[in-house]
Amino acid sequence: MKTKELATNAKRASRRLATADAAVKNRALVAMAEALERREAEILVENADDIAEGRKKGLSAALIDRLLLDEARLRGMAASLRDIAALPDPVGQVVEGWRTSDGLQIVKVRVPFGVIAVVYEARPNVTVDAAALCLKTGNSVILRGGSDAYRSNRILAEVITGAALEAGLPGDCIQFVSNKDRGVLVELLQMRDHIDLVIPRGGESLKDFLLEHSKIPVIYAAGGNCHVYVDKAADLQQALEITINAKCQRPGVCNAAETLLVHEAVATDFLPGVTKALHERKVKLWVDARTRDLLGETEVKLLRATDKHYATEFLALEMAIKVVESLEEALEHIAHYGTGHSEAIVTRDLETSRRFAEAVDAAAVYINASTRFTDGAVFGLGAEIGISTQKLHARGPLALKELTSTKYVVTGRGHVR
Repeated sequence: MKTKELATNAKRASRRLATADAAVKNRALVAMAEALERREAEILVENADDIAEGRKKGLSAALIDRLLLDEARLRGMAASLRDIAALPDPVGQVVEGWRTSDGLQIVKVRVPFGVIAVVYEARPNVTVDAAALCLKTGNSVILRGGSDAYRSNRILAEVITGAALEAGLPGDCIQFVSNKDRGVLVELLQMRDHIDLVIPRGGESLKDFLLEHSKIPVIYAAGGNCHVYVDKAADLQQALEITINAKCQRPGVCNAAETLLVHEAVATDFLPGVTKALHERKVKLWVDARTRDLLGETEVKLLRATDKHYATEFLALEMAIKVVESLEEALEHIAHYGTGHSEAIVTRDLETSRRFAEAVDAAAVYINASTRFTDGAVFGLGAEIGISTQKLHARGPLALKELTSTKYVVTGRGHVR
């Protein structure tokens, strides 16, 4: 199918979907969950081919993990679909309302955007999450996944589109871009008469590419160069557990921590234990001169960090470490290198935690908790298309409410001005 035809069909379907009854949309979401479970074996075969191809290409273990689908992950995707079906439908919700002095009734209500193009990289679950959230919010979706997950994305799109169609929704409300040519993506990004919003889900290079080429508004859910700052007033055992979790629990995702900042007052006590624990978990460590000097002779291999390492979203078992003299130096470092995703402080000092929360410019700020919690499902929002690291119109998890716009419905009694 040609790109313009695909976009035109999505636009036409969006007009039907915008007024679809909530019960019909929810029935479609449950049908999609059942279809995933019913066709699990087919999906896993296609995913195995993607994994094999990725290994041939030399993809890192973390990227392979992002590509991987198994029975547990498919069950999780199906459960997420049912969770979204159980959530309140945001379309038509009244945000606020009032009556003017001359008797006009004004109501502000949530409405769909229309057509949303979601451009994403290596995670096939985004195919299902994006389609489900867009369907629930009355938006048609155009899915353009990365080539590394092409087979997985294609079969997932086929499965959920068929289920939506059988449930009574227009099949064209979910469109999968089967052409891997980046020129087709650029063509898609010019179609502002057919597409209302573009959302990238991937790294900074993808975000920059879309911002450069798109004539359509972009809400970017991009990279996460996230930090854990261990304050002088930290509980060091708590700091150790948070650091290990933030880095190692799933290193290939955007809310994994990439840099550890340690206040000099606790560096001598904290660094030996945390570097040993990270080393035992096969984390490659890039450290500043002060960290190296404080640790002295150690069995842990320490590599020299440069600005490049502090600016890198590793998405792997690698971490940069730096000793800082103060909270202010930590804040300066985060402001310079951070991407506005998720930032954490470990401290028992209330005033320090307040200062950190106020000063850090990020979508999510954590006090004595791991950055790994930045997730729409964990926040109780259902699934998410991604974590927005910009400020207009949404920031943080892009869930149901964030995938709607608003309009004013004004009712009079023959009013004229």
